[in-house]
Amino acid sequence: MSSAANEGKALTVSVDGSDYARIPIRTRVVMPDDDLDAFIREYAPEQVRPGDILFVTEKIVAITQGRSFSVKEITPRKLAVFLSSHVTKTPWGIGLGIPETMEMALRECGTPRIVFAAGVAAVTKAFGRKGDFYRIAGDKARAIDGPTKHTIPPYNEAVVLAPERPREVAAHLKDDVLGGVCDVAVVDINDLGGNILGSTLDRAGEERLVRILKDNPLGQRHESTPLGIVRGA
Repeated sequence: MSSAANEGKALTVSVDGSDYARIPIRTRVVMPDDDLDAFIREYAPEQVRPGDILFVTEKIVAITQGRSFSVKEITPRKLAVFLSSHVTKTPWGIGLGIPETMEMALRECGTPRIVFAAGVAAVTKAFGRKGDFYRIAGDKARAIDGPTKHTIPPYNEAVVLAPERPREVAAHLKDDVLGGVCDVAVVDINDLGGNILGSTLDRAGEERLVRILKDNPLGQRHESTPLGIVRGA
């Protein structure tokens, strides 16, 4: 493990009067046939210390759960094409801005919920309010990752869904894989912000972790650092 921060990111950050190191763990590319437990054992046990938080990107959890799909496998319906055309595009990722990711959101969250979220967002956006679509659609929609040119192959041509049972995954990794040495969090962090999808922390700890990771220290390009450690500096 390198103690160096990813390019453009700071190794330490101050939150609530305390300093924390955000240490990226560089790994090989995780593949759909990888076992998550074995992957974590390959990289984390020798690095974590008591009191640390191991944070795991939601993407590698989802991939090892078989929740990654080639865009060629996805046939968007007309509704997905229409809704995706009204998604605000950003330089930080596709989100639901292409028919394939929107189609998977419709499948994952249900058509009524996505249509309702889109309708509410269309009204509130006219009054300058943002974020209502994902507040209504929920974490499953928010966590869907689409293909971008900056993504490591083969996921530059794939749609990755939100992981299943992230809280249970975090508890299992802490107790059964890492022997209770440190807390674990499954996180969805990008350059626009982030969420804790599941963790072994309490609510206050999760809220603090979001602030610690808000600048996305693992990056969003070819860093190959899907794991990281938060440690009191």
